[in-house]
Amino acid sequence: MPARNEITYTDELLADRTVHRRYSDGRQEWRSRGPDGLVSWRDDSGSTGTDESLGRHLIKRTYGDGRVIYGREAGYGRTLWGDGTLTANRSSFGGRLGGILAVAAGAVLVGSLIAPPESLSPEQEEELRLAAEEDPAGATGGSGEYGEWGGDADSDGDFG
Repeated sequence: MPARNEITYTDELLADRTVHRRYSDGRQEWRSRGPDGLVSWRDDSGSTGTDESLGRHLIKRTYGDGRVIYGREAGYGRTLWGDGTLTANRSSFGGRLGGILAVAAGAVLVGSLIAPPESLSPEQEEELRLAAEEDPAGATGGSGEYGEWGGDADSDGDFG
């Protein structure tokens, strides 16, 4: 896995129930969740794609050009992606105290992050989907559901 590059982001729930995500590297992304739970996104550079929860803590990001990358949620709004990027949600940690808490939580977690798979076969992905259907609570654990989007899952995750 490549060296880690940490990028923070904040989410803003818009009136039309979409989410505007702002990354610390200057990128912006607009996200909407479909009835099937699949999150469609587009960014300010013209890229598009979808994010799909593959069960507890695993995310499949498919780009519009067909590329796929997997991410593993690590709690406290942190997701480690297959390319070495660590994204951290700052939305839930407001103000100065929030920043201190986020740094403290991050320091504890960085050493214990488990890398996501580099690739999965279609059969492996389907097994994960089926397991998530059998245990719906496991499918959304930490998956970043926005309160307005329904569900009581952890709103700190990268997925959503």
